[in-house]
Amino acid sequence: MRIRLIAVGKIKDQYLQLGIQEYVKKISRYADVEIIEVKDQPIYNEKSKEEIEVAKRKEGEAILKLTKESDYLINLDLNKKEMKSEEFAEFLSAKSEFSGSFITFIIGGSYGLSDEVKKRANEAISLSKMTFLHGMTRLIILEQIYRAYKILNNEVYHK
Repeated sequence: MRIRLIAVGKIKDQYLQLGIQEYVKKISRYADVEIIEVKDQPIYNEKSKEEIEVAKRKEGEAILKLTKESDYLINLDLNKKEMKSEEFAEFLSAKSEFSGSFITFIIGGSYGLSDEVKKRANEAISLSKMTFLHGMTRLIILEQIYRAYKILNNEVYHK
């Protein structure tokens, strides 16, 4: 399986960078994995809905340029379905049919994803109803992907 994580913005905190690198290394035993960062667009007036929509659209265009039609896109969205780790493992296993393409997890910017990215996505899931730093979200989804592989391979880890 080939897993890609596309995320808006850069990780500045070293502890998050190290954690992300560690989980990419762990996942690589089970799947090819890559992380691509998309430049976040500046928003100078946070009260301007128009400026926010323009930023989301530009970020969305950058995200979609990195995907192919054959990729399976999964948006991370606070308002979508939450899963237990075992359910997520089964969910990920069911996507193994896309072996020649990427299973691509998308993490939007501070104001979310553009409508175009939402429409293109095959699915959307939630890690939690809580809001996390975007860097923390990357770490959490990678940890859950690793946990899913451990569960699917009946290896000790997830308890």
